[in-house]
Amino acid sequence: MNLEDYRTLFAVVGLVLTLIAAVPMLSMVVAFPGGGERFSEFWVLGPNHMAEDYPFNAIVNEIYRVFVGVGNHMGRSTYYMVYVKLRNQTQPLPDASSSEPSPLPPIYEFRAFVEDSATWEAPLNFSFLEVSHFENSCLVRRMSINDVIFSVDSSSRWDSENNGFYYQLFFELWLYDVKLRSFQFHARFVGIWLNVTGS
Repeated sequence: MNLEDYRTLFAVVGLVLTLIAAVPMLSMVVAFPGGGERFSEFWVLGPNHMAEDYPFNAIVNEIYRVFVGVGNHMGRSTYYMVYVKLRNQTQPLPDASSSEPSPLPPIYEFRAFVEDSATWEAPLNFSFLEVSHFENSCLVRRMSINDVIFSVDSSSRWDSENNGFYYQLFFELWLYDVKLRSFQFHARFVGIWLNVTGS
């Protein structure tokens, strides 16, 4: 081997070692394909930011608070929408296995851009404003969410097994699909049960 061959060999070895040393730094900047599972966290917390003390026995005109949150692990910044819906015990929930949202209309929504590996959380203050009880049925006519009043006109039948009129306030997570240019249901939902028996 002559001197020029040694120079070339040292240059190639030096370049290879530099690339090997740079891979950990590149992984922090560049997203390599197959870099793990892509998912979104979705939660509802009680008034003290804990998974406890959720409102349950709802009294008309009483204000209740929960927190709704999203954790983004999609590998990119993501535009989320959260629909807030109200259902009685017999109305349909979303079907996560077939990625079908509940057909019930949303009564409120949140929208948020969340960077990858970041979280977003927002308070939701709600109250039942106009509730009527007629023998074995309950009708929620209006409710307030974050100081906005909505007409909901949702009825519930008396649950004799659990002694109450039950509603579920639930939240659906939707993602913005850039290719379709619209929000798509992300097959995730959470909710809390409420007994609207008291007046």
